[in-house]
Amino acid sequence: MATEVSEVAVTTLSGVGPQIEKHLQRLGITTVSDILFHLPLRYENRNRHLSLGSVRAGDVVTIIGKIDLAQVVFGRRRSLVCRMSDGTGSLTIRLFHFNKRQQQGFERGRWISCYGEVRIGRSGKEMIHPEYKISSQPIQPPAGESLTAVYPTTQGLGQPGFRRLVKGALSYVGQLSDLLPDGDDLPFGTLSEAVRFVHAPPLDADLVALTTGDHPAQQRLAIEELLAHHLSFKKIRQRRENRGAPSLSTQGTMLAALRTEFDFSLTAAQERVINEVMENLNSQKPTLRLVQGDVGSGKTVIAAAAAAQAVESGYQVAIMAPTELLAEQHLLAFRSWFRPLGIEVAWLTGRLPASERKGGIQGLSQGSVKLVVGTHALFQQEVVFLNLGLVVVDEQHRFGVGQRLALVAKGWSSGLSPHQLTMTATPIPRTLAMTFYADLDISSIDELPPGRQRVTTVALPESRRQEVVERVRHACRGGHQAYWVCPLIEESELLLAQSATATEAEIRQAFPELKIGLVHGRMSSAEKEAAMRAFRLGETNLLVATTVIEVGVDVPNASLMIIENAERLGLSQIHQLRGRVGRGTTKASCVMIYRSPLGEQARQRLDTLRSTTDGFVIAEKDLEQRGGGELMGTRQTGHLRMRIADLVRDQQLLSLVEKRGRVIMRDHPEWGNKLIHRWLGEKEQFGAV
Repeated sequence: MATEVSEVAVTTLSGVGPQIEKHLQRLGITTVSDILFHLPLRYENRNRHLSLGSVRAGDVVTIIGKIDLAQVVFGRRRSLVCRMSDGTGSLTIRLFHFNKRQQQGFERGRWISCYGEVRIGRSGKEMIHPEYKISSQPIQPPAGESLTAVYPTTQGLGQPGFRRLVKGALSYVGQLSDLLPDGDDLPFGTLSEAVRFVHAPPLDADLVALTTGDHPAQQRLAIEELLAHHLSFKKIRQRRENRGAPSLSTQGTMLAALRTEFDFSLTAAQERVINEVMENLNSQKPTLRLVQGDVGSGKTVIAAAAAAQAVESGYQVAIMAPTELLAEQHLLAFRSWFRPLGIEVAWLTGRLPASERKGGIQGLSQGSVKLVVGTHALFQQEVVFLNLGLVVVDEQHRFGVGQRLALVAKGWSSGLSPHQLTMTATPIPRTLAMTFYADLDISSIDELPPGRQRVTTVALPESRRQEVVERVRHACRGGHQAYWVCPLIEESELLLAQSATATEAEIRQAFPELKIGLVHGRMSSAEKEAAMRAFRLGETNLLVATTVIEVGVDVPNASLMIIENAERLGLSQIHQLRGRVGRGTTKASCVMIYRSPLGEQARQRLDTLRSTTDGFVIAEKDLEQRGGGELMGTRQTGHLRMRIADLVRDQQLLSLVEKRGRVIMRDHPEWGNKLIHRWLGEKEQFGAV
């Protein structure tokens, strides 16, 4: 049986030595199949050949002639200039990047063929850095049977060299086994036919469809890639469920008592999500549920309800937050709810005094501590749980996969796996949820608690910045607090953007009566948290910060958010920042300051933010603008990225992917393993979390 192409090292191809291998590794290419699935950026019809006398500015053509003159010209930029002619006219070739060997190749009287765009320069018609071929013999006009592919490459590996590698790789294409169940709903033909087509489409191929990625041959490859990702997450889920988990089934006595400690009524959305979580916890299959909802939607209450169920069942609960300040906020909430029930909530962070830390760790190992809130300190080696039954991770995308796994693994000693509840204020677009989150259950809190204020959002040009400064002073003098967010820490000569340090100095000078805090990424954790704590306690009126406050704490008195250079930030990022205000009873506002002129995408982003405060709508719009690859960076499961498929463009393929996935898992599980290995290699190693 022939070796699968994903097992054939790229070094088997002719011309791949150590140096080329390094260049290919920068492109993520290590096997022959990696080259086959490295698709062109665009295509060119090199068969269009015109005489030098007939070409015009803007023509993208092949030209052939003889070299009349070649010399290095020194001006503002050193360049190699070659004059060529064909009897009907002449043209200048100009190279700004060249070496000695190239310079020596341009000998007078030799034939040269060039492909590129004709433009008008100082000496008339010219081509800048065309692709060219030089010969001592006359060169015949091109008569190819296919379009010429142009690939994404890297420094040190040009188009001609990469095309030679693709040609070598295509000799292995027959070893690409078809791993999709037969059906009439598949576009194009076999996998190998699709691969051959996308690398060398015929001259009459639909160039528009190829450029947009909508050609059936490209879609055939996209389906297989999407299916590999989908099956990978299904397999992860299956493997996790095979481990088993403790059934946290109770009479619900503690949860009922907990409800009496809330000084608010739960929304219908919160009640629905609590029921979904309880159903999971009653099962002997490990829960991995993501609770998503806008900032202030009440996700912490869901975590508390799950914790009550686990503690009543006799198991321990660990609640982990990315910053000490956010963890402290959870600690205060949990203590106010659980202390009246006779449950003490422990506290574990890196800066805890040694004696307190030792006592907390001892309580966890002996089982006397049932509920602990902390930061990264929770997954350190010396922390041992007696019977960890539930892990809650807030703002889960702020932790690395290995970190979450280290905490979950502390509950494996009994042979069972703890249930996991993760929370995020960044809603996941439905498109991503269907494909990239097939390994977990998702609950959405799509309703804000009564009394939460809708944040009024406006966008103002930088020319009106002084009005915004006065607005901040008015709000602070009225007893309220404000945030002022800047994209940079310090002034930059390269970026025209307002910096946090400059803004803080400017406002401090203009309004010396205001107490101003500063937070940015270069400060130590202790400094940042001290500034945030002072703001939370009302000791400062205004907090000037970079986007590090995107995940922050609850400050009900903060009613105004200013965002500088809003055109530089993404939709979801601005929405998260906006969520820092409007948590009290006072009407809240967000002012987005932008630098003109606005690009079309930036204008669309700001319009979206002005028209809606619905995080789920914004998440879908963000996916449309940025694409799934970038958003998937927050998933952190090995940073699985798409090579061919595009989650926005290929949404219509997802139902087919799910359908084919069910058939493969039921009838051909070995095909699924091969698909995963072909497209993902070993990248599903982080599947345990």
